[in-house]
Amino acid sequence: MRKDVRILLVGEPKVGKTSLIMSLVSEEFPQVVPYRAEEITIPADVTPERVPTHIVDYSGTVTVTNSVAIFFYFTFYLTRVPVILVGNKSDLVEHSSMETILPVMNQYTEIETCVECSAKNLKNISELFYYAQKAVLHPTGPLYCPEEKQMKPACIKALTRIFKVSDLDNDGILNDNELNFFQRTCFNAPLVSQALEDVKNVVRKNVIDGVCDNGLTLKGFLFLHTLFIQRGRHETTWTVLRRFGYDDDLELHQDYLFPLTLKVPPDCTTELNHNAYLFLQSVFDKHDKDRDCALSPEELKDLFDVFPYMPWGPDVNNTVCTNDEGWITYQGYLSQWTLTTYLDVQRCLEYLGYLGYSIISEQESQAVAITVTRDKKIDLQKKQTQRSVFRCNVFGDSGSGKSGFLQAFLGRNLTHMSYYAISTAYVYGQEKYLLLHEVFPDFDVLSDTDLACDIVCLVYDASNPHSFEYCARVFKQYFMDTKMPCMMIAAKSDLQETKQLYALTPLEFCRKHKMPPPQAFTCNTADAPCKDIYTKLTTMAMHP
Repeated sequence: MRKDVRILLVGEPKVGKTSLIMSLVSEEFPQVVPYRAEEITIPADVTPERVPTHIVDYSGTVTVTNSVAIFFYFTFYLTRVPVILVGNKSDLVEHSSMETILPVMNQYTEIETCVECSAKNLKNISELFYYAQKAVLHPTGPLYCPEEKQMKPACIKALTRIFKVSDLDNDGILNDNELNFFQRTCFNAPLVSQALEDVKNVVRKNVIDGVCDNGLTLKGFLFLHTLFIQRGRHETTWTVLRRFGYDDDLELHQDYLFPLTLKVPPDCTTELNHNAYLFLQSVFDKHDKDRDCALSPEELKDLFDVFPYMPWGPDVNNTVCTNDEGWITYQGYLSQWTLTTYLDVQRCLEYLGYLGYSIISEQESQAVAITVTRDKKIDLQKKQTQRSVFRCNVFGDSGSGKSGFLQAFLGRNLTHMSYYAISTAYVYGQEKYLLLHEVFPDFDVLSDTDLACDIVCLVYDASNPHSFEYCARVFKQYFMDTKMPCMMIAAKSDLQETKQLYALTPLEFCRKHKMPPPQAFTCNTADAPCKDIYTKLTTMAMHP
């Protein structure tokens, strides 16, 4: 909602602009009228919409405003701001001029309404400024096309998203409970049962398939809002749109998508809290139509239908767990949300905004879904952590088997290209998320992001005599003088082990630097690769 409204009165000299302003303020007709009235401000607490309103009398200079009152006697050029036609001095004529003006209103869609008034008799003075305020706060233009007598595409799109968010069981119908929740969310009051029936009866009489199984369909929902607009109740539709995050251009407001309350200090991470996971579980459940604990491409498309774009690309399928058909499983779905929250919390807030998290959860914003973990230094001092997500950066020379190591964590023994893999691991009975990140093997340009993690995994090809040297160099240059826990992985252990061309054997190197012995690993097995090594990594990350 706007913070204030500015109304500019424009018209030829002596049509009564200044008299209208002075009659509004003093509630009596002025005997002496100045050349131009000073700008006045009507406080919020005395306006119906509770918004401060500034009224500007026209002079030779016109400044930017968001509502214009235009007089019949004035030749005007229409702008994007809403316009109200005002016929002043109605006390001097015997007949209404509305019939003359209606064709003008029909010709120019920017004209919201027409008011006849009299500054002398105080007729329709307060109404004039009320309509002007309403034209700014609840404009018709973005919602409705009078020529076609239907809502505009952007309005239909926004209301369709609102319907889908409000359809909590995703059956294509708003039942009584969902309608009551919607009504309470938007208007702070539930509908009594008779009022609900009255609404549905209106829809039944006017729209085929507007009501189904005693619930409101999307077709019926859109009809109701068309009816509100046609009957001059734009504020009803605007209240709904604004409650669901839309601005005056029917775009989701930036403040809605990206709350400013979330601050993440250095050495802290971002995680979803328990309530956020419950919400995301409910979203999954309502779209998993066949109850196979996986989202088919059609189900995933339906889930993201409330987004302006498809947020998950094909790479997600290589980053999280999928079923035999390559569909994202329930575990993979929650893992991807966990990954997004950890790597790009602003993107996560945006996604939750599209899903209507703050509305469905009845919270001020989706920022309440995020937990900012405490500084890692405090965890180390206290020797315990409250984190649920741990990052493991995986280093290794080209061809060492890093990609296979990441995919094996997801239960696959085929090599797919993905720089991230995330899934769950259990440590002492607690479910934790382990995020594996494959670091590009360019030794000389490791960034702070490449080095920031909870544990380091150094992978070498046990069958390649030159592979271990890369791991040793990375460790000595970047991690030897830190307290970062590190684990050495002897990948491709199904192949013939070869002596590494390095001064120390991998086992001697690990002993010297107080690391666990190299862990043999292969993803080339008939069965799914063993997960024990990932549990060890998570445990070391939790208890460095």
